[in-house]
Amino acid sequence: MSTDPMRKVCIVGASGKLGQYMVRHALDRGYEVVGVCRERSVPKLAAYADRITIVPGRTNDREVIRKAVAGCDGVLTVLVPWGVQQYSSGTAQAVLDHADPDARLVFSCGWHVSRDGEDQYSWRFRAGVRIVTWLARLVRAVEIDDQVEAGRRVFASNRRWTVVRGSDLEEGESQGLPVWSRHVGDPILVSNLTRRVDYALFMVEALTDDTLVHEAPAIVGRLSPSALGHAGDGRAAEPAGNPTSPSGDVA
Repeated sequence: MSTDPMRKVCIVGASGKLGQYMVRHALDRGYEVVGVCRERSVPKLAAYADRITIVPGRTNDREVIRKAVAGCDGVLTVLVPWGVQQYSSGTAQAVLDHADPDARLVFSCGWHVSRDGEDQYSWRFRAGVRIVTWLARLVRAVEIDDQVEAGRRVFASNRRWTVVRGSDLEEGESQGLPVWSRHVGDPILVSNLTRRVDYALFMVEALTDDTLVHEAPAIVGRLSPSALGHAGDGRAAEPAGNPTSPSGDVA
């Protein structure tokens, strides 16, 4: 774990479901929180309005990001592929460029963003991504490929980053810190389901876990069947900083 103090945290995309959970977790830890969201989404943060600083604006607006991340020890960024204007990559680049030099940067994305090309996806997963990508382009709603580009830019950076790759998400009470592997295809991830509140928990925990620097963990719920199925070999019980490998050994 890190010995560096975490006092002030910026959450980029704070008004979304994942973002609001991260706000809650960060406040629970006593952090000063700055939240960034589109102006029309500010009312979604009403429950926290008197406890956080809200910077309204598009998250790929470089000036908005520059203002929001100033003086922050950590930045949590939801890479949302909205629209067809390089929203994810623009957001990622703005955070990389403007966050304080020693800031801890944690980004969220889906399993489909691969760091090293060694992830092993099922045919159903690949087909689903292709279909969603095609439909999104058709209606000009989201840019799945731009989230991949955002990941590429983060991976190429020498900043202190972590890219947390989420499985399918569900609502519900917390099951605790998710387990993870470096590569999709590890049997521990087969259940492909995580509570959204726990995804947010992993993001916030990563801020102070230096073993996750320059890692792209793919996560799954701690109490999911596949995680429980590997509890006997010690992997599902390991803390966030102990990755698993597709071979079944603790790396």
